[in-house]
Amino acid sequence: MTAPCLAPYGSWKSPITSDLIVASSIRLGEIELDGEAIYWSEGRPSEGGRCPIVGMIEGEIHDITPSPFNVRTRVHEYGGGSYFVSEGTVYFSNFADQRLYRQSPGAAPEPLTPEIEFRYADAVSDRSRNRLICVREDHRAEGEAVNAIVAIDCAALEDGGQVLLSGSDFYAAPRLSPDGSHLCWLSWNHPNMPWDGTELWVATVQTDGSLGKAELIAGGLTESIFQPEWSPDGRLYFVSDRTGWWNLYRWNPAARSLNSPSASSEALCPKAAEFGQPLWVFGMTTYGFESADSLICTYIEAGIQHLARLDTHSLELTEIQIPFANLGGLKVGKGYAVFAGGSATAPGAIARLDLRTGEVSVLRRSSDLTVDPGYLSVPEVLEFPTENGLTAFGFYYAPKNQDYAAPADEKPPLLVKSHGGPTASTSASFNPGIQYWTSRGIAVLDVNYGGSTGYGRAYRERLKGNWGIVDVDDCVNGAKYLVAKGLADGDRLCIDGGSAGGYTTLAALTFRDVFKAGASFYGVSDLEALARDTHKFESRYLDGLIGKYPEEQEIYVARSPIHAVDQLSCPLIFFQGDEDKIVPPNQAEMMVDALKIKGLPVAYVLYEGEQHGFRKSENIKRTLDGELYFYAQVFGFELADAVEPVAIENLVLNHFP
Repeated sequence: MTAPCLAPYGSWKSPITSDLIVASSIRLGEIELDGEAIYWSEGRPSEGGRCPIVGMIEGEIHDITPSPFNVRTRVHEYGGGSYFVSEGTVYFSNFADQRLYRQSPGAAPEPLTPEIEFRYADAVSDRSRNRLICVREDHRAEGEAVNAIVAIDCAALEDGGQVLLSGSDFYAAPRLSPDGSHLCWLSWNHPNMPWDGTELWVATVQTDGSLGKAELIAGGLTESIFQPEWSPDGRLYFVSDRTGWWNLYRWNPAARSLNSPSASSEALCPKAAEFGQPLWVFGMTTYGFESADSLICTYIEAGIQHLARLDTHSLELTEIQIPFANLGGLKVGKGYAVFAGGSATAPGAIARLDLRTGEVSVLRRSSDLTVDPGYLSVPEVLEFPTENGLTAFGFYYAPKNQDYAAPADEKPPLLVKSHGGPTASTSASFNPGIQYWTSRGIAVLDVNYGGSTGYGRAYRERLKGNWGIVDVDDCVNGAKYLVAKGLADGDRLCIDGGSAGGYTTLAALTFRDVFKAGASFYGVSDLEALARDTHKFESRYLDGLIGKYPEEQEIYVARSPIHAVDQLSCPLIFFQGDEDKIVPPNQAEMMVDALKIKGLPVAYVLYEGEQHGFRKSENIKRTLDGELYFYAQVFGFELADAVEPVAIENLVLNHFP
C-alpha cells in the first residue's frame, strides 16, 4: 500500500468533484402509493431542476410526466403535496402555470383548472363525487394571498374550485374518511407557524358535497398538530406535541368534551420522542397503516431515528431493523412500506420494505456516486456545552482522504454549517456536499442549534425571541469546542448557511469574532426588509423569532447584520437566485455594497432563473467550487485542481485572517 502523501489541509486532491456530484445527483421526494404501484418525484439538476413524477408499475420504472411538465406547486412558496395518484390516474400541479392537470394511463396531461392566479396543493380524491379536495391559494387580489380548502370538479373545466372552507389564514391536510362521510383538516392563523399551534377539525360531508358543522378535535394556539390520517376502519389518528413531544394520538368520538377537545383523544405510545416534524411543506408523513390493526411509524429519540410497528389494539411498539439511519416521506401499503432512506456512507434512496419478510429493496438512488470508504468521513454525533449551562448538538466530520496526511503540527480548517429553517434539522445521512470538503482536508461541523427539530418542543422554542442569538451562540460554541479538543485550527474557522442559515452565518460573522470567513446562500441581512417583503406563509414568522414588527423595530435593527457592518472584519461570499421570492436578491446586494465600501474582501454570484435554493446543475457546481476557491484565496492554501475563479473585490492575498 502506498504511503499517504504529506500535504497541507485543504490542498488534498479528491475524487469527489463537483462535476461528479452534479452529474449523477437527483433530489428524491414526494412518495405516493396506488395499490402495488409506487411513485415518487425526482428533481433533476441536469434538466434545469425539472421535477417529473417517476413510477414503478408492475416492476418497471419509467417517467410518468412528459417534458416540459414540471411537478411543483408554489403554495406557501415551499410547496409539497404537488401530486397524488388514484387508480392509475395522476393529478399534479405544473410549476409554470400552477394549474392542476390530470394524466390518465397512456394519455397526455390535460388541465383540470383554468388559467387563473390560483395555486393548488395537498389534494385527495373524493371518488364518489368525482372531485378533488385540496388547498387553494388565491393570488388575484393585492395584498396577502387567500387560502381555502376547495373541491375541484373532475368532469369540467370550472372556475378554479368550489370553496368548502375559508376564513383561516392557512389550511393543510384535508383528508377524507374511507367511506367519504367525513373530512378532517388542519388550520392555523397568523402569527403562528404550524409547529407553534394548529387546530384539527372534522366535519360531515353533506349529500350535496358541502360540509356540515365543523368540530374542533385537538390543537390550539400552543399545541401543534401534524398529519391527521384516517385508518382503514375509519378511526382518526394524528400527532400532537401537547406534552412537549410530538406523539401519536387517536380520536375517540365517544369521549367528546365541549370544555376540552383534547379529552376526546388518547395517547397511543407516550415517549420523549418526536413522531412529527415541522410542516414546512405539504404532504409530510411519519406514519401510515399496514392495516386497521398495524401502524408503521418513524420517530426520533435522543437524536436517533427509528422505524417501528404499533399494534393499534395492544399499543405495543416494536422496532423494525433496517439498514438506514434516516427516513423520510414514509408511505405504507398492504404488506409493504416505502420511504426515502439515508445512511452515513451511501447516497439516499427510495426504498421498499417488505413488512412480512423484512427484505429491503432499493428502487432508486439519489446519486450514482460510489466512493471508496477511504475517502469518506463518517459523522460523529456531537454534544457540546453552550450558553446558560445548556447542551447543543451537531455532527462532526473529520478530514478523510486515504491518499493524504497533513503535517503533524497543522490543525485543519473547520467549516461550520448552519441549516435553514430555522425550525428544521440536519441529519447524519450521506451528503456528497459535505464529503466534498472533508476529502480535501477541511473538517465540517453540521450544527443542530437550539430551535432545531428532533429534541422536543422546549429545545425548539429556545429560539423564541432569540433568533440571531441562540443559533449563533451554538455555532460559535461548537467551533470553539472543536478547537479546544485540538480538532480545528482556530485561525481558519469559516461558516456557511442558506436561507435562515444564511442569516445565522451573517450574524455570526458580524456580531462575534470567532469565524474568519463565510458564505451566505440566499441569506437574510436585513430583518426589517424580510419582515416587510416576504411571502404570506412566513410574513409573521419573525413575530415569534424576533418580536412584533414594527412595534419592536429596535430589535430588528440591532440584530440585522446590514446595520452593523462596522463590526464585520472578515471576508464573505454571497450566492443568490435572481427570482427568489422568499429572500429577494436585495438582501444580499445591500450587504455586498456595504462590504465593498468598507474595503473587505467580498464576492457576489447571482444566478439567473434560480429561486430559493439552486436546482440547476451548473449553478450547484459553481457554488461548491466557488466557495472552495474563495476560502483557498482567503486562507492561502493551494487547490489540487483548477476551478473556475470567482471575482473577489478588495482581496489582498495572504492578508486574511
